[in-house]
Amino acid sequence: MKVVDGENLILGRAASGVAKLLLNGEEVAVVNADKMVISGRMPYLLEKYRHRRDMKNKANPDNSPKWPRRPDLFVRRIIRGMLPFDKPRGRAAFKRLSVFPDVPGEVKAAERVTLPGANAEKLETGYHTVAALCRGLGFNY
Repeated sequence: MKVVDGENLILGRAASGVAKLLLNGEEVAVVNADKMVISGRMPYLLEKYRHRRDMKNKANPDNSPKWPRRPDLFVRRIIRGMLPFDKPRGRAAFKRLSVFPDVPGEVKAAERVTLPGANAEKLETGYHTVAALCRGLGFNY
């Protein structure tokens, strides 16, 4: 099992790296998911993800896409969007994914993998953590 520490990683770049690992047959655990960062101004991000959460299928609202507010489930859903989830290979890869908001005891001793090019220090714009975004969407700890 590979463990990816999400602290101070760009969400999209880290998610694509994790998706590649999953499609290659690896079991991946993402820890510190709520400390991942997403670039942009907060009002824009809140509007974007509120709009995404409010999309409903008029014929059958139960078939609408589900976007969680909890940070670890939010990161899991972002990674799912980078997998071919409608195919058996993508679903099998998604089942090999575990996302945690902090470091649980079962993966504490495992060696952590870094994803090249995903560090937030390279961002020249402002960024916010996934926890702050989810708090703005209505998640309460």
